[in-house]
Amino acid sequence: MSAFGKRGGAAGLPSRPAFGVARPMQGGAPAPAPRPVDTPPSAEQFPPLPGIDGDTAAPVQMDAMARLASREASSGEAAASRQEGFEASIHRIKEQVLPRLLERVDPEAAAALSKDELAEEFSPIIGEVLAELKLTLNRREQFALEKVLVDELLGLGPLEELLADPNISDIMVNGPDQTFVERKGKLEVANIQFRDEEHLFQIAQRIVNQVGRRVDQTTPLADARLKDGSRVNVIVPPLSLRGTAISIRKFSAKPITLDMMAGFGSMSPKMATALKIAGACRFNIVISGGTGSGKTTMLNALSKMIDPGERVITIEDAAELRLQQPHWLPLETRPANLEGQGAITIRDLVINALRMRPDRIILGEIRGSECFDMLAAMNTGHDGSMCTLHSNSPREALARMENMVMMSDIKVPKEAISRQIADSVDLIVQVKRLRDGSRRVTNITEVIGMEGPVIVTQELFKFEYLDETADGKIIGEYRAMGLRPYTLEKAKQFGFEQPFLEACL
Repeated sequence: MSAFGKRGGAAGLPSRPAFGVARPMQGGAPAPAPRPVDTPPSAEQFPPLPGIDGDTAAPVQMDAMARLASREASSGEAAASRQEGFEASIHRIKEQVLPRLLERVDPEAAAALSKDELAEEFSPIIGEVLAELKLTLNRREQFALEKVLVDELLGLGPLEELLADPNISDIMVNGPDQTFVERKGKLEVANIQFRDEEHLFQIAQRIVNQVGRRVDQTTPLADARLKDGSRVNVIVPPLSLRGTAISIRKFSAKPITLDMMAGFGSMSPKMATALKIAGACRFNIVISGGTGSGKTTMLNALSKMIDPGERVITIEDAAELRLQQPHWLPLETRPANLEGQGAITIRDLVINALRMRPDRIILGEIRGSECFDMLAAMNTGHDGSMCTLHSNSPREALARMENMVMMSDIKVPKEAISRQIADSVDLIVQVKRLRDGSRRVTNITEVIGMEGPVIVTQELFKFEYLDETADGKIIGEYRAMGLRPYTLEKAKQFGFEQPFLEACL
């Protein structure tokens, strides 16, 4: 008697096949030849993979294993920024010239001049200093030296060169000896170097002082922005163990539109059309994604579809949105002072914005209790509001919103929170930075409503991974799910019913 109450083959019944041995399908390939007596059963159940025991290795498998071995071998290598050639020689000359130059220059008068004016004033003084040091430079070297010295006194020192490069999207300074940049989605070591930790710390202070903030041992964290709107985060010792760390997220000087994103391959033309209609028809949109996936860029692109006659209020920790609307009022939070008082949070600004007669409220990012106030704004006459949050998928974005409201001091049942989200949010746009460095819209999902305690969604568009090229580029397909949009009624009120339906089918 077996464990299942049935007798084995002893009673004339067909014996049960051993685990892992499949019977041939009727009408299919002929049954395999019986294995030799001396062959163990496991050899039949688990045949050898090609390239493991055989003489010829499977190219794909061996290539994957070679990549793993290469990564393991290179994982411990320390990367340090190094200046070489022309840049290194100019850097050495700058170190000799700068102290003597500062003796001849009035700092207050220099600070009042622009960079071009200062370069003009510096030119004869630099010539005198070079003559004293008995250094002879050609025209190119002298021009480069003037630029480096002006950047040192009025700009951000070695960072100015990286900020001027349009191909760089991120700058990450990990102490004075190591700086990385991101070009086309890939990280690489930059060829710049700071004199020492004090030099780097002075540049960090110069950045945060421009926006009225401070960074020191009492407040070792700071968020700031540059004049062009680039976002900056600074963290200093004792929290950073390698010295002052500066992270700069640069933004394109030319605003990126949804059509440009479709041209780059970040989304399909149909997806761009659907998002244009969603922005114009005052859908409440949540943009979800990871760090550096393009959430703020997507928010800026969607904001282009806002009616110029609408009053838009943006609320952020560090102002980085660059809206093109004429009636746009940006608000920014304020950290606490030295006594720990006077802090103005995002939630305070959201509550205040409701009294400022906004047509739309746009939040740079929601992280906590302000989520409840944002949902209330979406659900009480401020249609067309938008925000971003960190999440891996549209379903996780909804769960994160529930958690953020529950983490606040608002005592609301979970079911009521879910219902508030389902009633408020119309569309979730998921953006992702793939491993080849490309940024893509992977999902556009509608929030339909509630079914019991669960928020019901339906996917309108999806990016499906297909393959990968030899140089690591990901090949995929943007697929419309062919579903009738639940928000079609809202698009109908603005006269976009037919184009929205055609884009989604």
